[in-house]
Amino acid sequence: MSDSPAPIQLPAPIILPVDRRQSPVAAGIQRGVRRLFAQLGHVTLPEFTLANGRRADLIALAPDGGLTIVEIKSSVADFRADRKWPDYEGFCDRFYFAISETIPFDILPEDRGLIVADSFGAAIMREAVHVPLAGARRKAVTLRFAHAAASTLHSLSDPDAVSDGRL
Repeated sequence: MSDSPAPIQLPAPIILPVDRRQSPVAAGIQRGVRRLFAQLGHVTLPEFTLANGRRADLIALAPDGGLTIVEIKSSVADFRADRKWPDYEGFCDRFYFAISETIPFDILPEDRGLIVADSFGAAIMREAVHVPLAGARRKAVTLRFAHAAASTLHSLSDPDAVSDGRL
């Protein structure tokens, strides 16, 4: 009989379904940005629906409760065609654009944060301005974040679950 403890068995990794709405470039940028935020101790959710009905490409929740939204732009045409991003800024403390290194920086607003990413990682090139959310808005966004994260976990562990359409 051995005195050593039984080895710890880790659960199998959960594989999320591929989001086919994104181009491969956008998916790579998202992956790199999520890796960056994980290194910073933040947790992230992609395709996060805000209370105004807009869907942020990525939202990050910091250990101190800070909320960051990242708008991914995969091309110059993508940036020029999409003018919804100002609608996201009222739901976060910090706002960044994330792009690949092939997109010229000068097309993006100079007063917003900037991240350059690929599928392996990302770097913050320009810090975002910190505009603290009001307490009630922070609570509402954080609760929505928690609900979305729990719903995702539930749907992954029980894909046949019946829901009200939010899972």
